[in-house]
Amino acid sequence: MSALPEHPESIHPALWRATQLARVYGRTVDTGYPALSAQRLGAGWPVGTLIELMLQQAGIGEMRLLSPALPAVVQRRSIALVAPQQTPHALGYAYMGVRPSRLMWLTTPKSSDALWSAEQILRTGSCSALVLWQQHIRSESLRRLLLAAQSSETLFVVVRPLACAQDASSAPLRLTVRPAADGVAIEIIKRKGPVAVTPIIVKLYPSPNLISEHRRAPPRIVELPTPAVEHVAISG
Repeated sequence: MSALPEHPESIHPALWRATQLARVYGRTVDTGYPALSAQRLGAGWPVGTLIELMLQQAGIGEMRLLSPALPAVVQRRSIALVAPQQTPHALGYAYMGVRPSRLMWLTTPKSSDALWSAEQILRTGSCSALVLWQQHIRSESLRRLLLAAQSSETLFVVVRPLACAQDASSAPLRLTVRPAADGVAIEIIKRKGPVAVTPIIVKLYPSPNLISEHRRAPPRIVELPTPAVEHVAISG
């Protein structure tokens, strides 16, 4: 019987040590942020799997975080937005490099309908990217979505509240996102490799309304005059 090699992870690209970041296995899309890509798999967002983004609050820049990757995956297929908490802004996506004609926006009356729609999109491979917003998802539903994603070539992201970070999940990649100066602070709580020690500060590209000449003017600061102090002479 031959002895094991000194580096067992060299046997196959899918093998990796728990103390090391897993090597690139499968297709990835560049995140557009070198600090974040280096902490992931040394490449970018993985395609054909489940990524969880857990937000401290909605609208802190989650779509701007994904904005460098979305134009890269758009070819002849659309980008699906399922049950977003905020109404998608066509001009904002155009600024990101995604033509509004490539956007598919789905609203559903029930959470079960959103989950069913997301699973069908993944199984048919009709979209190059899928972003799903959900407040609560059962673990078995996450497993179904993961299995469907693994049979596709879709960049699949589930956006959930920060409180869900305590829940068990079958997602191979889980990140928490909190607001930070000029961007967001990202903590990787699950990945193929060791736990990230410190948060990753990602400076986001400015929003169109921040660079437009019609942007909201900053509040004026009015300095009040310093009141005069009367000096009263007191005779002895």
